[in-house]
Amino acid sequence: MVNRYDELYQGFRWEVPERYNIARACCGRWAEDRARFALYWEDESGATAAYSFWDIQTAANRLSNALAALGVRRGERVALVLPQRPETAIAYMAIFQMGAIALPLSHLFGPEALEYRLDHAQASVAIVEPTTLANLWAIKERLPHLRHVIGVGGAREAGVHSFEALLERASAQFNPVDTAANDPALIIYTSGTTGAPKGALEAHRLLIGNLSGFVHSHDFFPQPGDIFWSPADWAWAGGLFDALLPTWAFGLPILGYRGKFDAEKAYYLLGKYGIRNAFLFPTALKLMMKAVPEPNKRFRLNLRSIMSAGEAVGVTVIEWARAQLGVTINEMFGQTEINYVVGNCQAAWPVKPGSIGR
Repeated sequence: MVNRYDELYQGFRWEVPERYNIARACCGRWAEDRARFALYWEDESGATAAYSFWDIQTAANRLSNALAALGVRRGERVALVLPQRPETAIAYMAIFQMGAIALPLSHLFGPEALEYRLDHAQASVAIVEPTTLANLWAIKERLPHLRHVIGVGGAREAGVHSFEALLERASAQFNPVDTAANDPALIIYTSGTTGAPKGALEAHRLLIGNLSGFVHSHDFFPQPGDIFWSPADWAWAGGLFDALLPTWAFGLPILGYRGKFDAEKAYYLLGKYGIRNAFLFPTALKLMMKAVPEPNKRFRLNLRSIMSAGEAVGVTVIEWARAQLGVTINEMFGQTEINYVVGNCQAAWPVKPGSIGR
């Protein structure tokens, strides 16, 4: 193949506007087209839903107004203790467009992990679901900055605001604030492998910084018919900047799944929704290879690109994916503070197992 690395390198220029907001880039500008799908969603019970960008924007407008009515102001931190569900994506857009700061927290965190991060970030509002409410409630009295808790999907306790009721009462019209590209958008905490977790304050422009890597590690995303899925938690930098936000930045749909990762279910989702692009951890790929070594004999797959990160994929999995999935996996490396650092693009230069970049 022709190695295009030098051509791409020489032709690349950063284009960062002075004014920029993630919500406008990922949703607002697409919302006028009511036929443009943003999100397909399913959970492990079999419940399904579909949302256009207009649906997401309308709900985000209502939530922005509801948060403002609760006293949330520009620069305040709003915590999301939620798995992959529509309300999670809606909340991000609502928080970003009102100039507040999103604080994504894993739905798997226990009380101690939640308490440290919520207290350190001085979050004023937390949005939870039934599986995460109990852990928050156990520490609520030790969080002096936390003024309000919003529950989605039936998360109820005395004093918890119903997400659905708040949106029903709020206006669907909202004027987004004007933000600079360098204004803060979110705080993501490191894992804390060396000392206490550190909160990385990340600006709206961080999305721009990740798009070039995303485009190349998905072999020049977007292409006609592309639709994305990743089991990566939307509270993690990878789930946000390697899945949800860049997909929406190009106005294309993503699949959200609320449930534990299962290899058979992964194949089912890939086939049912005609997924073309995926971000899958090496562990997930190994589980899929072991569970169904020859997936095309059982599932109708239409994959075009796979990006992987977290550890080395390995020669065996790369060769299996080429033979059985028809895709050469592009590996990448990222960090919480900036996410995408370096990665492969098999459509532009030869990929060597165990190596990232050129």
